[in-house]
Amino acid sequence: MHASWRGVGSSAVLVCIWALPVVAQSPFELEAEAKAILSNRCLSCHNPEQKTSGLDLSNRDTALQGGAGSRTVLVPGRPNESLMITRVVAGEMPLGSPLPQEEREILWRWGAAGAPWSGTLVSPESKRPRAGPDWWAFQPLAEFLPPEPEGIPIAWRGSPIDRFILGKLREKGMRPSPPADRRTLIRRATFDLLGLPPSPAEVETFVNDPSEDTYEKMIDRLLASPHYGERWGRHWMDVVRFGESHGYEQNHIREHAWPYRDYLIRSFNEDKPFKRMIVEQIAGDQVAPDNPDVEVATGFLVAGIHDTVKIENLEGELQQRVNDLDDMISATGAAFLGLTVNCARCHNHKFDPIEQADYYRLQATFAGVRHGERALATAEQKQRRKVLEEPLHKELEAIDARLEALKGEGKPRVDEQRDEIARRYLPAADPKLTEERFTPVRARFIRMTILQAYRNVSPGLDELEVWTDGPSPRNVALDTNGTKATAEATRTAGGDTSVYSVDHINDGKFDKLWISADRGKGRVTLGLPRVETIARVIWSRDRFGANQGRFQFFVPTKYIFEASLDGTRWETLADSDARLPYAEENREELFLLSVFSRAEQDEWNSLRKRKADLNEKLKDLPELSVAYIGRFEQPEEPTRLLKRGNPMNKGEVIAPGSLSAFGPMLPGYALDPKAPEGERRLALARWISDDRNALTSRVLANRLWHYHFGKGFVGTPSDFGFNGERPTHPKLLDWLAGRVYHHGWRLKALHREIMLSATYRQSSRGNAQFADIDRDARFLWRFPPRRLEAEEVRDAILAVSGKLNLKMGGPGFRLYKYTVDNVATYYPLENPGEETYRRGVYHQAARSVKVDLLGAYDCPDSTLPAPKREVTISPLQALNLLNSRFLIDQARFFAARLTREAGETHRAGQVDLAYRLAFGRAPKPEETAAATDLIDRHGLFIFCRALLNANELIYVM
Repeated sequence: MHASWRGVGSSAVLVCIWALPVVAQSPFELEAEAKAILSNRCLSCHNPEQKTSGLDLSNRDTALQGGAGSRTVLVPGRPNESLMITRVVAGEMPLGSPLPQEEREILWRWGAAGAPWSGTLVSPESKRPRAGPDWWAFQPLAEFLPPEPEGIPIAWRGSPIDRFILGKLREKGMRPSPPADRRTLIRRATFDLLGLPPSPAEVETFVNDPSEDTYEKMIDRLLASPHYGERWGRHWMDVVRFGESHGYEQNHIREHAWPYRDYLIRSFNEDKPFKRMIVEQIAGDQVAPDNPDVEVATGFLVAGIHDTVKIENLEGELQQRVNDLDDMISATGAAFLGLTVNCARCHNHKFDPIEQADYYRLQATFAGVRHGERALATAEQKQRRKVLEEPLHKELEAIDARLEALKGEGKPRVDEQRDEIARRYLPAADPKLTEERFTPVRARFIRMTILQAYRNVSPGLDELEVWTDGPSPRNVALDTNGTKATAEATRTAGGDTSVYSVDHINDGKFDKLWISADRGKGRVTLGLPRVETIARVIWSRDRFGANQGRFQFFVPTKYIFEASLDGTRWETLADSDARLPYAEENREELFLLSVFSRAEQDEWNSLRKRKADLNEKLKDLPELSVAYIGRFEQPEEPTRLLKRGNPMNKGEVIAPGSLSAFGPMLPGYALDPKAPEGERRLALARWISDDRNALTSRVLANRLWHYHFGKGFVGTPSDFGFNGERPTHPKLLDWLAGRVYHHGWRLKALHREIMLSATYRQSSRGNAQFADIDRDARFLWRFPPRRLEAEEVRDAILAVSGKLNLKMGGPGFRLYKYTVDNVATYYPLENPGEETYRRGVYHQAARSVKVDLLGAYDCPDSTLPAPKREVTISPLQALNLLNSRFLIDQARFFAARLTREAGETHRAGQVDLAYRLAFGRAPKPEETAAATDLIDRHGLFIFCRALLNANELIYVM
């Protein structure tokens, strides 16, 4: 049934009701059939747990009580006055799935017979094949009043949250735990809001403050901290799959992705209404054009993976494009609506009321979004840049036009003389095998100097051969002949020179490359064991075509071969000037210059030089700041539904629009298929953030609860559909979602309400009886203990050692060495220095790269969204805490801090300070004794290393 009950005033409906035929049935038969209909078609939403629109249809008594606002929906004996029956008969309920005429007739006759009804209905939810538009998550918020159970403890009376929780606990036969002590509370709250441990001074101030509002003041202080945005911004980065590399095969770093991260931190710290953040992340360029602080938010759209490998066929290109759009659709649906919209890419959603056409409505909305960087500047900054570059661009356009005219004038002559000109040169270099012949010469040293490589990349060789003269030529370059190869500069892979070693060029195997470390140039030398008479050299970049047509990478295009007897005086043997140019555009230029008159040659060369000068001037202009926040362009073609998701099998045109199942809760929108690109995204953003869209506020409220208690009311934070978990506290979820509106979508006030509740302030102490009922404390009979997240573990260790750098914002740090050999390669740093001691949120997280403690403690790699962190236990965690270079360094820093702040010989003082820094408490007498003995026997460093390995450090109770 639907979440709101409206009166039926249509005369057509009344005629339909009174026109139903009368069929003789016993009350027993009517009751059985009606109850089956109610159970199968209505109880999924109107059950005791959810009570959508305040209506519980599990038994006759609750049905007679009516819905929200005490509205009567069932009048026995008068079906035409029974709202639930008239709406069913009219086909208005269940929403989107009207009952067959036969079942409508049964319900009307049942109501006319007095609505006989005994017992309680049980929903066949487990047998329900899928969710319909009547699904609980798609209904407007119900207005629930918190229950008033008898004998409420005084501490649990003040907050509606506590009354909801207490009511559910009593239903389950449980009771809450006593309050936690102050030391536990400040540590819990500080990690919760800031992701950092409280300082000893903060703990003592809170513990010893006698004022009644000391806890409230502590929460307010934490919410005002700039570190709050770092902690809660990191949560949102998990949800939206934010990473700083492209992923896929090449996985190159995105150097300018970090401004979006800083936007999130800044927005959370400002307590910007989340409704506004939704709009800015989808259409910030539309609501605040030329405002860098807002435009940067569209980094959300392109925060996911992006395949940068060029595919040389139409189907592959189209597939890459729809994959990019699928990532945007998936992220938007999951992050804001808690729906797996991407499951409707190839067909209607199998479980949720999302049509395939809905998916392509969203694809049409994002059809103009492209991955890439965009200028991040004000209108004034862009105008200043335009004033400087516009004259240069105009002159360049005029030069290009004249060069094209000269090409046109010379083309007939080139076509006529092409073969004749080509015969003057050797063929262009071939990456598979290029041979240079020359007059035989005696030599002991042969070198190849590469002056230029294709597209100015680092040149490479897989083999260099030197052949002797005479009737039985030999390749004297082979290392088996005793020849030694050297290079001026060789590319390394994570510091390893063996990967692209120069030794590969004369091993006779052709399977590995030498690659120069210098961009566009390089030099290799072969030292023969004795003087030989040589007549030719052969070089190759890819002898057997293993790269399937991608020979151009690393190919030398301009080079000189030289020989020497002593390695000092060199004689030129051959060079690339005798060959046709390798690149087609350079060959065409050679042909043109060959047919041009002297005057045409002078003009051509003059124009080319001027063009190069102008391009250098453009490069020298002050650059605008850029960020990886997407590029927007008007789609050239309308979006079409792809049959079975195949980009080569296009169906009907689909216009930008919203999800159809939301109709009764929130009117949809539909734009013209040719609507402006920005208008599409803005319409979607406003539809998602509309106050009538209860799903958005439900998902948001659930996420906040999830991060405070370790699990939300809905245990699948990004899936509120049929395959997601059902809410444990549906009434409280709707009540909190309503508070989202009450607080104007500002989150800090909602944090405060949650954290001031007695529910949050409970002890985490165990109870075997209640654990048998609710092992994971989903119903919150205690505060669920949690292990710190990966960033918190690392930040806490740095804070305890005194080395945490609290610098905020800007480009991040790296815990890996980054190299690029067409694809990116990441090597963990062996000795991370102090430049890496910033908070974990500022790590430049590359996808699929797990380093340091962050990888060991389940930090997501951002290839996919992580709406909840997995908590695993593995030996690597213990080994990392015990033996990693980072931990050993921090233990030494920790020991130095204790010596500095507690005194070099004051053992008890060192132990006391260490416990207060690490655990927020003083040590027990037996702990002091044991720790002092350990320090005396093994030193302060070993004691500090032990403390940094303690469970008490990485768990919050």
